[in-house]
Amino acid sequence: MIQNRVNPVPTKISDKNRKSVIQGALTTVALLFLAPKQISAMHIAEGLLPAAWAIGWYILALPFLIVGVRMISTRVKEDRRILPLLGLVGAVVFLISIFPIPVPVAGTSSHPCGTPLGAILLGPFISTVLGAIALLFQALFLSHGGLSTLGANIISMAVVGSFVGFGVFWLTRRFGASLFLAAFAAGIIGDWATYTMTSLELASGLSVGNFGELWRTLIIGYAPTQLPLGVIEGLFTAAVVVAIAQRRPELLSNFFAPKKTAFQGATP
Repeated sequence: MIQNRVNPVPTKISDKNRKSVIQGALTTVALLFLAPKQISAMHIAEGLLPAAWAIGWYILALPFLIVGVRMISTRVKEDRRILPLLGLVGAVVFLISIFPIPVPVAGTSSHPCGTPLGAILLGPFISTVLGAIALLFQALFLSHGGLSTLGANIISMAVVGSFVGFGVFWLTRRFGASLFLAAFAAGIIGDWATYTMTSLELASGLSVGNFGELWRTLIIGYAPTQLPLGVIEGLFTAAVVVAIAQRRPELLSNFFAPKKTAFQGATP
């Protein structure tokens, strides 16, 4: 029987895609050795949170990771050609989050996240998994963050960054915003939300009856570095999304066309 609508999905990775996966893996390995070492601890540093809080953040992160892994498995089974995109987005998240600016008052550092961009391209659950992998590699090989605080770092950068970025992008597109503006808003607000959450995690674990005051102090401590970094991440996210829309618009098929809203009137 002739299949005249959908071409069969290849069961094996093509030589071109296999080469892309290998190159991505080699690039990631190289980054582990080229990344700057003489910097203060990145993300929330090892041992900074009490054990009960550290375990609690792990438990909170686990459902997001389980759903994300299942979604990756399903997507790969449907079309193995997504593997190079997974590797590329994972490498971008890893790369742009290993060059931090120290924040002395917080015991951590400021840096772009990359997870809002990952969420726009692959969805927030898959972006959460890729962010968690990047954080794990950084903790194991670069002493950025730590294993005891990995759960908290996953929640702030991978979960909050992905879901806030995705939500802002979806909402602004739904209300008719341009692709550039929607992606810019997703990048900047996702970035700032990440560090608001990091401040909350630190204040929750370290405060002794002064949670509100400590949280406010941490947010103010992040502001001089994170506010401009958020703008930079917004511009980066917008530039990448617009470039992809021009060359591979099918990757943005769920958001490419603005939809009518209640303020614009329903379509017949």
